Amino acid sequence: MKKLMFAAVASCAIAGAAAAQVSVSAPWVRATVPVQKSSGAFMVLRSAHPARLVEVRSPVAASVELHQSQMKGGMMSMEEVDGIDLPAGQDVNLASGGYHVMLVGLKRQLKEGETVPLTLVVESAQHKRENVTVQASVKPIGYAPASAGH
Repeated sequence: MKKLMFAAVASCAIAGAAAAQVSVSAPWVRATVPVQKSSGAFMVLRSAHPARLVEVRSPVAASVELHQSQMKGGMMSMEEVDGIDLPAGQDVNLASGGYHVMLVGLKRQLKEGETVPLTLVVESAQHKRENVTVQASVKPIGYAPASAGH
């Protein structure tokens, strides 16, 4: 009986360790002008295990979408995607010109110096979901990070 109990506890510990374990660095959101209804959110994600960013939520927007910008036929285009893969142990940079988060239907102006709460929903390879809460700094409209990679 003790061996069975130990095996059950050990398997739960291993399953818990297999959760996505996502870290977020340098999260920020672009400031807006008073009538603007959308903005972008950017950050660097790293997952200890293979995972996928499947959703983002924020109380400042009516909806939040995952997008990818890419060159098509000599023109930059932006499309909504259903998720963003997070390979194990690799940085995934959500930035202008690539994958990023769009805050759509803003409920108010986003002003430099504020913070915006974001809840990232990450799905593990075992289809378990984990919420990661982030406070993203609102940066000036013309802000560009010092390093494109981080």
